[in-house]
Amino acid sequence: MNLFQSAQPSLLDRAWLAIRYPYDLVRNPLDALLSIPALSFLLIPTFSSYSTSLNLLFFYLTWSTLILSNPPLKVEVLGTLAIRVLFYLLPACAFLAFDGTTPNIAAKAKEHGESALPMGEEQGGRKGRWWKIALVSTGNVLLGAALQSCVELVFTNVLHIRSALKISTSLPMPWGIAIDLIRGLFLREILSYVLHRYVLHHPDSPLTNYHMSWQHTITAPYAFVANYDHPVAYVVHVFLPTYLPAVLFRFHLLTYHMYLAIVSLEETFAYSGYNVLPSGLILGGIARRQERHLMGHGKGNYSCLGIVDFVAGTSLGEDMVEDITEEAENNHVQERLKGRAKRGGRKPKSRSRS
Repeated sequence: MNLFQSAQPSLLDRAWLAIRYPYDLVRNPLDALLSIPALSFLLIPTFSSYSTSLNLLFFYLTWSTLILSNPPLKVEVLGTLAIRVLFYLLPACAFLAFDGTTPNIAAKAKEHGESALPMGEEQGGRKGRWWKIALVSTGNVLLGAALQSCVELVFTNVLHIRSALKISTSLPMPWGIAIDLIRGLFLREILSYVLHRYVLHHPDSPLTNYHMSWQHTITAPYAFVANYDHPVAYVVHVFLPTYLPAVLFRFHLLTYHMYLAIVSLEETFAYSGYNVLPSGLILGGIARRQERHLMGHGKGNYSCLGIVDFVAGTSLGEDMVEDITEEAENNHVQERLKGRAKRGGRKPKSRSRS
């Protein structure tokens, strides 16, 4: 009997391995991200005086470890899911919880008051379809990640060409990141306008009915509505305008994740329905244009940022330039009121937006 011969795994061992596989699939990349170099990169800028070059070195070591110790597709897909969870799904859940647990406070922060609450009486209350919208929106986010995986598999395993996104141990240069982000967001703006207007709102398009009978049944948006749509309409409306620029310009994976984080935050706040947003000059106008698009039954405001609508003359209500000008004037008035109140020793009265 050979004492050094490895024993064959039993049926129970194989079953246990099968059960642990999804956990191991997620754990291994996270172990690399949460390793000492990764934590050092996050903590050193805050608690020490190390130079930027040393911080970048720690980050490079972490990134190289992650790429070299895991299949590229796993890093890409799990990174994409992590970005979508952190910058879209979790904030959307937080906004939904805030609207549901503190409706009186949330109604004051909503542009359209109590009627815009996802669990309000006009939306069917707590037994309404808010949970279905959240479920479909989450499913569409997962669908986007699955399609991204399929594209990479087709590129690398079927066509035997390089991957759609650049995945390497090298880090992109800051100027290259900035250029890619600018042209990626600009192309997304054009694609979203063209596909949204001529594929999802054209009377002869077979997808118009899908889009109108799903997303356009909601007139007062909240964050989960950003990705709530028929799956086919979601691919046309959200996935393709976001993903195609990254493939066309072949973003580095880090650049793509930055780009996806910006898009996710924009979706979260633009569809939040709140009238108090982190950046009133930009996000406030985007949110109002999205609301007008839904309330106007798709008669205008087809693009994400409103740039192409302004050029094409399809803006509903105030266009992008008017929004920015008005917000700037309101902010200037608020600053003047605060200055006068400070000099007078009293608090300024808030100026409501008409």
